[in-house]
Amino acid sequence: MSRIGRTPVNIPEKVDVTLDGHTLTVKGPKGSITQELNPNIEIEVKDNEIICTRPSDSKQMKAYHGLVRSLINNMVEGVTNGYSKTLEINGVGYRAAKQGNKLVLNIGFSHPVEIEDPEGITTRVDGTTTVVVEGIDKQGVGQHAAIIRMKRPPEPYKGHGIKYSDEVIHRKVGKTG
Repeated sequence: MSRIGRTPVNIPEKVDVTLDGHTLTVKGPKGSITQELNPNIEIEVKDNEIICTRPSDSKQMKAYHGLVRSLINNMVEGVTNGYSKTLEINGVGYRAAKQGNKLVLNIGFSHPVEIEDPEGITTRVDGTTTVVVEGIDKQGVGQHAAIIRMKRPPEPYKGHGIKYSDEVIHRKVGKTG
């Protein structure tokens, strides 16, 4: 069996899990998430645990087994603790500001770049060069952080741009004259 798939997902006290066919709804202190899961994987909720089982040992079923269990675990983790990604802005005159539900970035273009927060995801600006993306959906938080980073990815010579806080930029040596 899949090592990830066979591990049961523990349900904390404050979390309510509802299974309707193959639609799983998880409600917790931070909000609720509903997701349609693979109909080939059996999902069972009992004794404050969610157990996933697969019908066969084919390579595809093994992959789905671990995937479904990871998705369920991410849902439970999201409604209890939430997820966040931190981005840093590097460059002379580069800065970020928040206007309502829009993130306004001044990142070296002739115009400010405005990015609207999607539903369920929030951004906040710490100082002027740190942006924190928060939410209960792990995939949504990662996608929104990637969209922000994509507006001005870090360049390898001076490091100007938007990068994740834990990202390492490999610097190149410039021309010698």
